[in-house]
Amino acid sequence: MTTASETDTIRLLCVEDSPDDVELMAIALERADPQRRYVLHRVDDASGFTDALQGGFDVILCDFNMPRFSPYAALQILVARRCGTPLVVVTRAIGEEAAVHVLRCGAKDYLTKDKLGTLPQIIERVMTQRRRVLEQERLARELEEAYRRLKKLSARLVVAQERERTLISRELHDQLGQTLTGMVIHLHAAKRVGDPDAVKKHTDTAMDMAQAAVRQLKTLSFSLRPAQLDLLGLVAATRSAVQRIAEPADLAFSISSRGQEPPQLKETASVALRLVQEALNNVVRHAGASHIGVRLRFLPQGRIGLLVVDDGVGFDKRHVLDGQAGEHNVGLYGMIERTELAGGRLHIRTRPGRGVAIRAVL
Repeated sequence: MTTASETDTIRLLCVEDSPDDVELMAIALERADPQRRYVLHRVDDASGFTDALQGGFDVILCDFNMPRFSPYAALQILVARRCGTPLVVVTRAIGEEAAVHVLRCGAKDYLTKDKLGTLPQIIERVMTQRRRVLEQERLARELEEAYRRLKKLSARLVVAQERERTLISRELHDQLGQTLTGMVIHLHAAKRVGDPDAVKKHTDTAMDMAQAAVRQLKTLSFSLRPAQLDLLGLVAATRSAVQRIAEPADLAFSISSRGQEPPQLKETASVALRLVQEALNNVVRHAGASHIGVRLRFLPQGRIGLLVVDDGVGFDKRHVLDGQAGEHNVGLYGMIERTELAGGRLHIRTRPGRGVAIRAVL
């Protein structure tokens, strides 16, 4: 005798006032589909039907002519309870008009009791339809969630762009702008004075300030997109960026990479570099660390894995990242936004006194 697996067990709720008819359905199902196990549970009124719905049946088989209940009442209960279990009308005799009407009201199919041999096929068909509906509902929910997330990311993109522009504007105004203004002042002074020594002094000062402006411009350009990224690749650009930030802060560092760096880098490479820069700036400002480690992994399909670890003071992640972005967490939120806008995910592991590990896959 073949024993059906649990996945081959189909639970049927029989809304039927005749126990004999339920037994006939069970026999017909066993003969027509012996590879499956059918479990039938009978109810004959609204109260029993409502209570039975909590049992999670696969299909409902409902007689059309009952003194205390009807498929129309059953369908109303299913709608009220938002239950999508398919209902099939099984009856001795039903006119064409009544059959069409009950199908319009929500029944998935109907069958006369003199053709019970085809019941397994009908049950399989309505179950397949139900699975398709559930899959469509799931996809619709995922699509709606993706649309909400896209709207949120779009809004955050605008905020991130404005914040980036503000930072660049501040750098230009506070550093480069002031340097150039000072240079102009000294050049005007050199033009007004008649003493050659004073002219030379003002001119030399203006020259020094011009050289400082060039250095500031190079630094700003490097922070936006280092030339090494296009010329030498991500590993070299990362090493140069870490060196520029870590050495002035007397911070020891190590850099490693795994996998083969592709000859043509995608835009995610610049995102990875910006994440390293932001992580190092946070370490220098807040972590009190003595060492930082950066590891790059070049993954299949052009993906990039990034790990930045420091041995600093760490922080309470829930407290720092709970709520809106502000001065105390703008760097971390900027890293999260930048990663998500590039289609990646960023994870932060930290505890007070245990350093910080930032991992991203782009």
